[in-house]
Amino acid sequence: MFYKSTRNSNIRITSAQAITQGISEDGGLFVPEKIPTISAEYIEELSTKNYIDRAISVLSLYLDDFTKEELEYCVNGAYGNNKFSSEKTAPVVTLPNGANILELWHGPTCAFKDMALQLLPYLMTTSAKKVGCDKKIIILVATSGDTGKAALDGFSDVENTGILVFYPEDGVSPMQKLQMTTQEGNNVGVSAIVGNFDDAQTGVKNIFGNREYAEKLAENGMMFSSANSINWGRLVPQIVYYISAYCDLVADSKIKNGDKINVVVPTGNFGNILAAFYAKEMGLPINKLICASNINNVLTDFLTTGTYDKNRKFHTTISPSMDILISSNLERLLYHLSGQNDETVKGLMSELSTNGKYTVSDELLSKVKAVFEAGYCDDIGTKETIKKYFDAYNYLCDTHTSVAVNVYDMYREKTKDNTPTVIASTANPYKFSQSVLEALVDTPESTDEFSMVEELHKVSGAVCPPQLADLKGKTPRFTQSCKKEEMWQTVCDMLFMHKG
Repeated sequence: MFYKSTRNSNIRITSAQAITQGISEDGGLFVPEKIPTISAEYIEELSTKNYIDRAISVLSLYLDDFTKEELEYCVNGAYGNNKFSSEKTAPVVTLPNGANILELWHGPTCAFKDMALQLLPYLMTTSAKKVGCDKKIIILVATSGDTGKAALDGFSDVENTGILVFYPEDGVSPMQKLQMTTQEGNNVGVSAIVGNFDDAQTGVKNIFGNREYAEKLAENGMMFSSANSINWGRLVPQIVYYISAYCDLVADSKIKNGDKINVVVPTGNFGNILAAFYAKEMGLPINKLICASNINNVLTDFLTTGTYDKNRKFHTTISPSMDILISSNLERLLYHLSGQNDETVKGLMSELSTNGKYTVSDELLSKVKAVFEAGYCDDIGTKETIKKYFDAYNYLCDTHTSVAVNVYDMYREKTKDNTPTVIASTANPYKFSQSVLEALVDTPESTDEFSMVEELHKVSGAVCPPQLADLKGKTPRFTQSCKKEEMWQTVCDMLFMHKG
């Protein structure tokens, strides 16, 4: 299995090289040159296995330059040792209305990013050894909230790595901010940025693409890589949980092997739903992929019209991890659906960079619409759905999962499609205590974060995970903020702080 760049199909590298490098030098993203296929017999066999065994099996199809022993080491390190609060790692909860909620937030930081970012440090360090990289790998991250903490937790004190995280100053929840700014570890650095997630992501990409910066790092025995989903090593673990969810439905006799399902994913950067696309292309019986957005609905517009236009008002919402107008992973989808046409992708990305928009051909749009449905809801709809599902089913959604549930309900009402459906649940509700509490009660009694945690517990009965509850009273280590033009200098400051 070799990997190409979305902007240069002549590039052909191993998965270990792709994971170590993170992003192609031409600015493109690495993709598998051929998507592996799975059979009904393969699914039947996986249905009898646990999550760790499923992960080893699926990953071996994409990372075939890793030995069996290397994959076992990586996967057991990520998902073993009681790191996840559920024995199933990513359990499926079926509600009375038939919706199957895939809970992806039972990891150390209570967000779906743990599913990939507990594994990535193992894949990264193993890859570096395989390709003979002797440099210290500096992981540079832009986050809309959850990726930052999950990456910090995964890479904290990992030998021969450093990790630097940028987050939008006013674009994350208080709990997300506290999780990042109190992170322990000798190789970590965190900074707010004056701006939104797109500013942070653009700044990180610009640093990656600057040859002068790369040379400066090399002079100091370092190199950049990424923990964002632009890195294939971040994306490939996410394919596993969609296949695992289907296997669980088969094992629990909720569907028969071969029955089609729909998958609903709340997404901003398009990585989480792209992983479901890969699972579908592999042969997992998926009918429709339903993309759920908040009021920053740039993806909804693209998937329905074929025009991607980031030239619009940016909204700060109660589902901040989806407050994104530049969805990086869409580039990978365009590459695959265009028949691996790197010139088409390069042209579209150039238009986006120059004009902030592009429109795909009618042929390409028809391929997109054959696979995807899309919808969005605003903050009012998000809160109404949290209350509706809690009152009806005693199930508490966070503000991102609620967007997905809302869009699913609208889709089913519009289409009358009763295909069994898996809804990706991306975060524990206590990461967004204020918004969830405000959805359940008209006037919260509490005014600070941890009082709201206690009140939410009283109202809902749901238990706050200890890793969030224990943040109460912790003093932030990282309080700095920078302008987007100052990101490189901030990187230098943090690197010198942790050098050696």
